[in-house]
Amino acid sequence: MEYSLVCHSLYALWSSPVKKKLILLSIMFLIWVYMLYSCVGYCSTMPSLVVDSYRGRETGSAVGKRTESSRTDLVSRLLAKPQPWEDIESDYEEPSIRTAASRDLLNNELETDRAEDWDEMRAETLQQRAPEPSAMSSFSNGSGSKKLPQAIIIGVKKGGTRALLEFLRVHPDIRAVGAEPHFFDRNYENGLEWYRELMPKTLEGQITMEKTPSYFVTREAPARISTMSRDTKLIVVVRDPVTRAISDYTQTLSKKPDIPSFESLTFKNRTTGLIDTSWSAIQIGIYAKHLDNWLQYFPMKQILFVSGERLISDPAGELGRVQDFLGLKRIITDKHFYFNQTKGFPCLKKAEGSSKPHCLGKTKGRTHPNIDPEVVQRLRDFYRPFNMKFYQMTGHNFGWD
Repeated sequence: MEYSLVCHSLYALWSSPVKKKLILLSIMFLIWVYMLYSCVGYCSTMPSLVVDSYRGRETGSAVGKRTESSRTDLVSRLLAKPQPWEDIESDYEEPSIRTAASRDLLNNELETDRAEDWDEMRAETLQQRAPEPSAMSSFSNGSGSKKLPQAIIIGVKKGGTRALLEFLRVHPDIRAVGAEPHFFDRNYENGLEWYRELMPKTLEGQITMEKTPSYFVTREAPARISTMSRDTKLIVVVRDPVTRAISDYTQTLSKKPDIPSFESLTFKNRTTGLIDTSWSAIQIGIYAKHLDNWLQYFPMKQILFVSGERLISDPAGELGRVQDFLGLKRIITDKHFYFNQTKGFPCLKKAEGSSKPHCLGKTKGRTHPNIDPEVVQRLRDFYRPFNMKFYQMTGHNFGWD
């Protein structure tokens, strides 16, 4: 009896044209709201790499006004010359005016760097990413926010920075932007809000990171990062400067096969054996000189030096030091790595946001060309006094000599 009454009521409700339309409109409205929530939540997880030009000008000018006073205080520091290097006896000379050939090579290297950045960005989009907080919660209560980085991998180029960043991203309390922002060297005029928009969303207790290896050799970078935050933690991956220079040359050679030989670029004069320090591949490896500039703005306790060699031979050990430095629990351990015999360096058993093993792309681990042993030995002799100075400054012997 009760069942028949219910069925009769439902039939009567559905048979009414007005009520039928109301029911259909209600269903359509609920579907529309669900789709709206899903779309907004999805869009909030996409990296905002492009900022509206008008908004960018507005925020850029606002940031400029907020930081004008602090920048004024730093003018003298930005213009100050580094301390003289009279305590090191070497045939090192400050780079003179570049020749046309060296300028062309520099342009080639910059193009190569940008090509590498593009390769990394493309790989980033192809790699499966870890999910953000749920779309509904992000839409309803604003879970997660974009923050300026509390830690930055500032160098060095071809030292192992990409490997370190990929390894660190396994940690649940680290969120990092994939592509190199180059904010403090190439895009500083865009303002801090533009920089913030590049960062991923983080929750309370998570650390925002980025890596741009060219910061370490950019004269203005230390003062600019200090203006953003004097508490920023800095990480530098260093590697035998001779091996690093050859790796740097190998990268450029892969993009520009017609560049001069490594030997001809290394020397100003092969007969006298004078090293050409205007070549960036050589200049980057004078770590002590660059570090001296950073120590004018940051204390040594805020800078961690990671061994590029140990990052290959003992990745878990080096990652343990980094996690301690960042004040994080040691979650990344030996169980996260396996050694890839083909590439010759460790890979992740499970990458961030994936259940599959992950190795760095084809642009990493290139085979180096054969270099004349006499040239290699001459470079080792050249770098030795600078390495000794670097060991003294950092309190750590990296064993390159």
